[in-house]
Amino acid sequence: MEKLDRITVNPNICLGQPTIRSMRITVSVILKMLASNKSVAEVLQAYPELEAEDILQALKYAA
Repeated sequence: MEKLDRITVNPNICLGQPTIRSMRITVSVILKMLASNKSVAEVLQAYPELEAEDILQALKYAA
């Protein structure tokens, strides 16, 4: 099983929802953007602190 080291769960951050590197950007926010036909480039533009690998791991986490 692949390690998803960029996905973190901390009860003190975003009520324990899975986030990207403890940055208060939830996996669900990323998934909703992609589901609404936003491209990876658009997600990265909206959240410049993210990297493409963060988005890939969010997708793998959801799978």
